[in-house]
Amino acid sequence: MLELRPNCESCDKDLPPESPSARICSFECTFCVDCCDGHLQGACPNCGGELVRRPIRPANKLASFPASTQRVGQQYQ
Repeated sequence: MLELRPNCESCDKDLPPESPSARICSFECTFCVDCCDGHLQGACPNCGGELVRRPIRPANKLASFPASTQRVGQQYQ
């Protein structure tokens, strides 16, 4: 099950579970579409993997399988 992190790891923009603007890599690093399409150029700065649209968890499943509330900051330099 995906962790559904609550923020962009680059700019700290909020990315709620229903956000169509969230992008993830295969390690679940999470970024907003603006950072992904901008300075990241579609590649995860942590692992070099492709950033793709994060799936949206159905609202009726969030009660049993909630999104993460732990914010993640920049892991790369």
